[in-house]
Amino acid sequence: MDQLVTLGEFLKSCRSRLDPDEVGMPRTGRRRVSGLRREELAQLAGMSVDYYTRLEQGRSRTASHAVLDALAAALRLDGAERAHLFDLATDHRPRPGTGDRKLQRVNATTQQVLSALDSAYSPAFVLGRYTDVLAGNRLASALITDFAVLPSHDRNQARFVFLDPYARELYGEWHSVAADTAAMLRMEAGRRPGDRVLSTLVSELSARSPEFRALWADQRVIERADGTKAYHHPVVGDLTVSYQAMALAGQDDQTLFAYTTRPGSRDETALRLLATWKSSVDARRAHDEPASP
Repeated sequence: MDQLVTLGEFLKSCRSRLDPDEVGMPRTGRRRVSGLRREELAQLAGMSVDYYTRLEQGRSRTASHAVLDALAAALRLDGAERAHLFDLATDHRPRPGTGDRKLQRVNATTQQVLSALDSAYSPAFVLGRYTDVLAGNRLASALITDFAVLPSHDRNQARFVFLDPYARELYGEWHSVAADTAAMLRMEAGRRPGDRVLSTLVSELSARSPEFRALWADQRVIERADGTKAYHHPVVGDLTVSYQAMALAGQDDQTLFAYTTRPGSRDETALRLLATWKSSVDARRAHDEPASP
């Protein structure tokens, strides 16, 4: 993932999404491409067309904070997009530890939090680097899938979303979930330039999923904090949860996702039924397993 090329692609993608009318640019002449022309964006950002062209083509390795701020304002970038722009423009060297996958572990305190959320009928799980699923409580495994029983290679949210056919049935709005997942990985790519593990994951998803290829090329980035997610579960039917993403202090690149429902709602009832079903399934499995010698 060449960072200079990626910067140019990101700038080009962002200007292609801007409507000239919305930014006060007259529609003069025939437009061969969607969005703004280079000269129009340069004008909005207060820089020469030549300088902007060199940035977009990867022929300039320097861009001051003032220039990046001007581009972010002209392109009307949100917080995540602005942070991504700065990542791409100011960090061209691979960071330490980007050659091999380093084992991430969830500490005992976080495990206790996951268990406590189980008791509150709140599915919860921890994502690490590259959307690896590091841990989850019992209700999360019942709602989504039991990542703990999968091969380590497959304990990954992005692989599940794009490569597991069950994910398309499970998520009520699969295309939205897929777009967000690709955007999360794109954000991570800006933070971890030259990361071979991430590059391998992106290459695998691109080779096996045409939807991922299209979404990756779209250059969108997000930083998930909260929102809602709809599920079509084979046991309890349709339900919608609210989620909150929380970075775990002192745990590098670990984010806790906790799902909640409105008290007294049909969605809360569905989660309670799911918890009861999960307990019964676990009890049957424990009864059927042979005793240890």
